[in-house]
Amino acid sequence: MMLKTYAQAIGDAMKEEMRNDDNVIVFGEDVAEFGNIFGITRGILEEFGPDRIKNTPISETAIVGSAIGAATVGLRPCIELMYADFALVAFSEIYHSIGKWRFLHGPEYKLPLVIRMAMGSSFGAGAEHSNCVESLFMHAPGLTIVSPSSAYDAKGLLKSAIRSDNPVLFFEHKQLYQTKEEIPEEEYTIPLGVADIKREGTDVTIIAVSLMVKKALEAAEILAEKGISVEVIDPRTLAPFDKDTVFESIRKTHRVVVVEESHKTGGIGAELAAMIQEEMYDELDGPVVRVASLDVPLPYNIEMELHSIPNAEKIVTAVESLF
Repeated sequence: MMLKTYAQAIGDAMKEEMRNDDNVIVFGEDVAEFGNIFGITRGILEEFGPDRIKNTPISETAIVGSAIGAATVGLRPCIELMYADFALVAFSEIYHSIGKWRFLHGPEYKLPLVIRMAMGSSFGAGAEHSNCVESLFMHAPGLTIVSPSSAYDAKGLLKSAIRSDNPVLFFEHKQLYQTKEEIPEEEYTIPLGVADIKREGTDVTIIAVSLMVKKALEAAEILAEKGISVEVIDPRTLAPFDKDTVFESIRKTHRVVVVEESHKTGGIGAELAAMIQEEMYDELDGPVVRVASLDVPLPYNIEMELHSIPNAEKIVTAVESLF
């Protein structure tokens, strides 16, 4: 086992897949000599040379469009958009061209590309560099959407994403980059579309996404002292969504809280709450409760930012409302 940060694990995954397959390429803003604003791609240029990793202009439409072209001729681009907020600049390319590719051209026409994006609150980055936008892309058929919460998961899921013949959006929360975890030295992958139970419990199920898994686990410790047993589930992949793992948990706990950093209106929790109440209504002892960011642009002011996003205390309050 090796102690690795979330950022290092992602970098290692790319390097391993580039060694395994000469068709894997990397490009994006400042990813080559500089090694990415968060240092994730450092060392790739030195090991693989300028034909396998390239800097791009600040043009999300050009980056994504180039990835589509590369994927159609047999390459496996793993590209980076520096901030997920600006994936919306390339929304048409992602929603129309990427998501619909195999539906429009036929299943035999593969589109193996990964779009990595940093997202989330980050201590005063403000309204244009702090958004969690996964839910906007969940509406697009054909996209695999991944949002890992740990170094172990990030590495295993990214390797699977790069090997996939379908397009993958890979969301990385900025506050997770320096978190550390022991991960195996030997090669491993984690299948896409499979959730993970981060903590077992019997009284309530918390479905938490990305950084919110950490907050949910903090809340679970507090609630345990109050006699409430919490099961924490990390979907890891938002699309396709692992209903089986979640539904099995609900049959045991009969109570559900969904925690995300996206805005509450039209968010991940809204979709999951609708799905659960449509398909598992008879198993529920109360409504599906959502904990999410306030429906406001994230402020620059740190205290206001922290007030706007979920924390352990808000999760505890949400859980206690079900009892």
